[in-house]
Amino acid sequence: MDTAVLTPPTRTRSTQFHEMRHGEGLAPAYAPLDQWLRTATADRLEGIRRASSGRFHRRGITFAVYGDTSGAERLIPFDIIPRVLDGKEWSTVERGCIQRVTALNRFLADVYGKQEILKAGVIPKEAVLANKMFEKAASGIVMPNGVHSHISGVDLVRVSKDQWYVLEDNLRTPSGVSYMLENRATLQRLVPDLFRRQAVRPVDQYPALLLQTLRESAPVGVDDPTIAVMTPGAANSAYFEHGFLASRMGVHLVEGTDLFVERDRLYMRTLRGPQQVHVVYRRIDDDYLDPTVFKAESVLGVPGIVGAAKAGNVTIVNAVGNGVADDKATYLYVPEMIKFYLGEEPILANVPTWRCSRPEELSHVLANLSELVVKEVHGSGGYGMLVGPTSTKAEQTAYKARILEDPANFIAQPTLALSTCPTFVAQGIAPRHVDLRPYVLAGKEVRLVPGGLTRVALKEGSLVVNSSQGGGTKDTWVLEGEEEAC
Repeated sequence: MDTAVLTPPTRTRSTQFHEMRHGEGLAPAYAPLDQWLRTATADRLEGIRRASSGRFHRRGITFAVYGDTSGAERLIPFDIIPRVLDGKEWSTVERGCIQRVTALNRFLADVYGKQEILKAGVIPKEAVLANKMFEKAASGIVMPNGVHSHISGVDLVRVSKDQWYVLEDNLRTPSGVSYMLENRATLQRLVPDLFRRQAVRPVDQYPALLLQTLRESAPVGVDDPTIAVMTPGAANSAYFEHGFLASRMGVHLVEGTDLFVERDRLYMRTLRGPQQVHVVYRRIDDDYLDPTVFKAESVLGVPGIVGAAKAGNVTIVNAVGNGVADDKATYLYVPEMIKFYLGEEPILANVPTWRCSRPEELSHVLANLSELVVKEVHGSGGYGMLVGPTSTKAEQTAYKARILEDPANFIAQPTLALSTCPTFVAQGIAPRHVDLRPYVLAGKEVRLVPGGLTRVALKEGSLVVNSSQGGGTKDTWVLEGEEEAC
């Protein structure tokens, strides 16, 4: 492969794209925020920061870090300076996410059905059928509306005014939407004067749209479905979000022990006796969902729930087996999926990627570890990756040994100069790198609320935004105004 093709436009640290101030001057969308920041004292900004932390503590908005033996719950740091996008910028993101999730849902329905894309040779059969995330148990499950990923989180980064890249697709149990909603509610409460300066499109309709999506996903013939959010329990890192969404939608929050299957129907135990559940929004991984199909030792799941789904009596949201579509190896083929299923060119580009399973690409990766970001194919949450430019020689040597043990388990990408946004840190207001996770809902239609979760790398120079790795979050503003024509 010609490695020159795999090098996207990059910028030096001195010319990284700052979304508020760049080569064209102050971005018009940021003008009211700029005026507000010029009049806000450091003491006031610190007071707002402390007040926001207090609010998050009182509301119990915390998360647990897996592997932290202290068991302590943590706050995800919230930056009080919002990220601002104008209508045209958001339109590109929105259209691109809708296109991408539509194609990925077509792919999932296809590979667990007729496998037309494999027969056409667009994607090698072994890339899907030999992928350990391909779940044979999902074959034969017919999903209402042909939708397998009802809630998708598409992780995006920006390197210039008009260039966005997709880092990865999250189609299993994407989390973080509660932070998007709470970030907005917190800022509206603490700095209402800032909101009065411009028209910010709302995001608080998300729970209603999620409920609509779940209702639209009910089994055929069920007009008034009973819906439940299924959580692994209070020890899960995202438990706050599970309860938050169930409460906001007015549906049941259940654990596996609250459910049982009888005659291929899923029931919930209640004080009034068993009640059939038609849609279950599960926040539990496939491996633990059904001990009769996956891990037999799982005490979190429900025996027989997959059989109930195959019988068409319950819809599991998101569907079983979605990991084969958001795997970092499958990611490479999403542009081809868009062309195959939709007959369109991708609106949002993939980050150019080297596959360590290919000897010539492996050689390039090993020779350039100090310049690349290397990731495990099945990894997530920022764990298990090497960020070459910020790594030590010893870390590179150790990681090289890991790659050589199993090259097919790794991919590598250029180190993109992620855009920066103004961020309130200990030193004052300074640029920090950000990404964006819009949440895409797919029922009878594919929809987004105008915004998403902006994650920010709070450490100067860091490109790792994951909360588990010390990153924080920002409110994401999409302004009312002229949008690009669809």
